[in-house]
Amino acid sequence: MFLIGQYDSPFVRRVAIALRLYGLAFEHRPWSTFGDADKIAPYNPLRRVPTLVLDGGEALIESTIILDYLDELVGEAKAMLPRSGAERRRHLRICALASGLGDKAVSLLYERVLRKEQLALWVERCSAQIADVLKVLEAERAKVTTPYWLGDRIGHADIAVACVVRFTREAHPQLFDAARYPALARHSERCEALAEFTEIVQPLAPPKG
Repeated sequence: MFLIGQYDSPFVRRVAIALRLYGLAFEHRPWSTFGDADKIAPYNPLRRVPTLVLDGGEALIESTIILDYLDELVGEAKAMLPRSGAERRRHLRICALASGLGDKAVSLLYERVLRKEQLALWVERCSAQIADVLKVLEAERAKVTTPYWLGDRIGHADIAVACVVRFTREAHPQLFDAARYPALARHSERCEALAEFTEIVQPLAPPKG
């Protein structure tokens, strides 16, 4: 199977890191949604990433769907998300908040690099949403006394948060102050020190307007 997308996307990166942690072999096709849209289109008509193309040709789109498939593939004992119950819902909530943060951080980046004149109302709205989500995630992470949200074992919530924190810090350094979000900063540092994170990383390379 092969994964489409560049690793400066927090969504592509979280999928690739999960694949590595699960020990699943894959080919990486670092196609850009801007420069390589025509290559992506046959697999994903939305021309979005990540897209994971399975050995049989089936193309899975959106990181949540891809990770759900990977969890099913490796089995319940190895899956990085509880199978059911309140614990699963708690982790899915963290993943959803991280994904929403990533969406807003990407939108704000595009607003800056693709528009000659930024729409102030949109910039203010995205900035407020990013700040509010960071505040909630900081409070949630500060309550966890174990190395990861799942305890001693890394899970999808940990990966998602670490990936979007890195992206936000690189794309909008003025919006992430480690002194203001110490629990998130420590969490990010712990994850980024892992071999899978150091292997799967790419400096931010935003499109040019």
